[in-house]
Amino acid sequence: MNSRTAPETSARAPSARRTWTAPVVVNLVLGIVAVIPVWALVLFAVNYPLAGLGITHREPTENDGMLPWLLVLVPMWAAFLGLWIPVNLAMRRKRDALKRRYWTVSSLLVLLPTVALMFFIENK
Repeated sequence: MNSRTAPETSARAPSARRTWTAPVVVNLVLGIVAVIPVWALVLFAVNYPLAGLGITHREPTENDGMLPWLLVLVPMWAAFLGLWIPVNLAMRRKRDALKRRYWTVSSLLVLLPTVALMFFIENK
C-alpha cells in the first residue's frame, strides 16, 4: 500500500485509554470523598424508609427522628454534588464522550470505593 491508500493515523488523536484516564482517576478520588455521604445515606435508608416498609429493623438507639438526619444529609449531599457535577461536566466536554456512557461510568466509579470498603469490612 502506498501512502495515499494507507489509513491516516494522527498523532493528535488520543487513544480510548488516554481519553478515559483522567475521568476514571477523578471519579475514583471523588468516590473516596463520597464514602461518608453514601454511608450516611445508607444508614438513614436502613433506619427510616426501609424500616418503615418492614424490609429492615430500626436501630434501637435511633430515637432522634428524621430531622437531624435531614439536617446533616441535605448539606452534605449538596456539597458533594456541587463538586461532582461541575467537575464531570467539564471532563465530559473535554472528552467528547457519549452522555449516557460517560455519566453511567462516572456514577459507578464514584460508588466503587464505598462498595469496596463495604465488601472489605464484611469479609474481614
